[in-house]
Amino acid sequence: MDGIIYGSRYGTTRRYAEELARRTGLEARPFGDVDDINEYQTVAYLGALCAGGVMGMKKTFAKLANVQGKIIVIATVGVADPTNEQNTNSIKQSMARQLAPEVLSHAHIFHLRGGIDYSKLSLHHRAMMSLLCKKARSLPEEEQTAEVRAMLETYGKQVDFTDFNSLNQIVDVLA
Repeated sequence: MDGIIYGSRYGTTRRYAEELARRTGLEARPFGDVDDINEYQTVAYLGALCAGGVMGMKKTFAKLANVQGKIIVIATVGVADPTNEQNTNSIKQSMARQLAPEVLSHAHIFHLRGGIDYSKLSLHHRAMMSLLCKKARSLPEEEQTAEVRAMLETYGKQVDFTDFNSLNQIVDVLA
């Protein structure tokens, strides 16, 4: 079986997964609906960046017994600019804490730009973002990473950087 698995909290990652499904003909399912990832020969996992991790990725790939002979694509979705090397290095470090080394080294890794709408955040997430931004504002400017600056620039706003053309590279791997 081949398919797309995704972890989305507010919908941007789900939209990417649905568009990828439309382009490839593969079925897209939320990670909570997948019982056994070992049934997949080809799997594209799309996960929202949230609180220093990739939503659902650790739980999903912890069940994977063997990567041999499988095509694994992992795409993160977040507000931070994926063309900035500092951002992608930070994401890769986070992924390394969540994935077994053999999964990480075998996977094709991509980073997609998403969005955020503060009016749709849960009370818990709004409070968390408020605290993060307060802490970030106290950092000297030279210590603010590109990711921190992006968070401060978008705080309290509705922004959507979704670019379905960025899926082309993933489609190429899955074809």
